Amino acid sequence: MLCLSYCFFFVLICKKGSGAKIRRKGTGRSVSLCAMGRKKRVASHAIKSILMKEKSLAQKKKREMDGYQDTPEPVLSQVKDEAAVRFQRNQLTVAAPMQTNMFLSFNKSLGPPFHIWLDTNFINFSMQNKIEIVEGLMDCMLAKVIPCVCDCVMAELEKLGKKFRIALKIARDKRFRRLTCDGKYADDCVVRTVTRHPIYIVATCDQELKRRLRKIPGVPIMYISKHRYTIERLPEVYGAPG
Repeated sequence: MLCLSYCFFFVLICKKGSGAKIRRKGTGRSVSLCAMGRKKRVASHAIKSILMKEKSLAQKKKREMDGYQDTPEPVLSQVKDEAAVRFQRNQLTVAAPMQTNMFLSFNKSLGPPFHIWLDTNFINFSMQNKIEIVEGLMDCMLAKVIPCVCDCVMAELEKLGKKFRIALKIARDKRFRRLTCDGKYADDCVVRTVTRHPIYIVATCDQELKRRLRKIPGVPIMYISKHRYTIERLPEVYGAPG
């Protein structure tokens, strides 16, 4: 009997739709069922928000008591960079072995005839300053010289085109010794060769290459100054700056 009454009550509500009302006993008012549902949902949402707020405040208070500060999380790349810097600092720096023909910073393997490695811009600037390369080298060193040109320098002069055709013709002189190399860039080839075999004087006007060569002990550098050849790190020759 009770089940039938509940079923009848449910059918009545469905027929009347969402605006069904229930009359409370002892009062002359009727309450909408939908309104009751909305009030319950609003109340439950308000209770949840209050509980979440209290929970967040409690967590913040706990972090403050533990001495924790809210700091943004570091970026992954920044963490990797810092780890790489720390690893590099902890690495042992091993000094390169000194050549047996070196006495302090002076290279004793250099002597006449001097082997002079010519760079691309050195040949070009010699042409612009109207200096004959072989005669200028002999006037600077006061000894017999052997100008050397590597394959990288010849390749650079060939790529520069017609503007440097005279420099290319000078580099093909029979008095110049041709050196074979496997490198693609002339500066890297020069640095690698003089590091392994410090028997060359490097003739260049490139500031970056001179900076790299100054880090290698015992390698003299020749350049152009005041329309003549000048050499550094070899003080006993005539062309060295006084």
